[in-house]
Amino acid sequence: MSDRTGIFKGDDPFQIARDWLAEAETSEPNDPNAIALATVDADGLPNMRMVLLKEIANDGFVFYTNYDSAKGQELAATGKAGFVMHWKSLRRQVRVRGTVLRQDGPEADAYYASRSLKSRLGAWASQQSRPLSSRGALMAEVAKVSARHGLNPPRPPFWGGFKITPVEIEFWADGDYRLHDRFRWRRSGPQAAWEIARLNP
Repeated sequence: MSDRTGIFKGDDPFQIARDWLAEAETSEPNDPNAIALATVDADGLPNMRMVLLKEIANDGFVFYTNYDSAKGQELAATGKAGFVMHWKSLRRQVRVRGTVLRQDGPEADAYYASRSLKSRLGAWASQQSRPLSSRGALMAEVAKVSARHGLNPPRPPFWGGFKITPVEIEFWADGDYRLHDRFRWRRSGPQAAWEIARLNP
């Protein structure tokens, strides 16, 4: 597409996303890798929450969570998700939709091991998304798992990664007078070629 230049230029949408994120890391004050993740429950009702994107791989977008959480259960049930990453400092956003698979092998082990000890113990202690009687009860559970697992806790079997393999990625940048620039990359499946279209703002 002849007018896909500047920040939109390139033949690899994952590299474009990495470039945008790297730029946001220099200007966004907090969590430039935050994404609003969308799933649907058993009734088809949408759920949204902020999570931290941990990797833009060559074939997908990776984040980590408790598999037994609401989002984990919804992702397992549907195998689909979407997210938006928005940077106010750059006045840009990336929207992604696709299929989801667990990533709970060596990559998940390595990421878990890279986290702070308190975060690793917190993953064991929190029964994410379930009712909690008090913060004191949560801290007591942290103390229990600290005593049980010590200074080098293994990755919990109920905690790990999800990779979203996109069938659609949209890059959006703010334009004067609300005449924004939007380019949608779409494909029929993970091995299919991308079709790129400029969209009306």
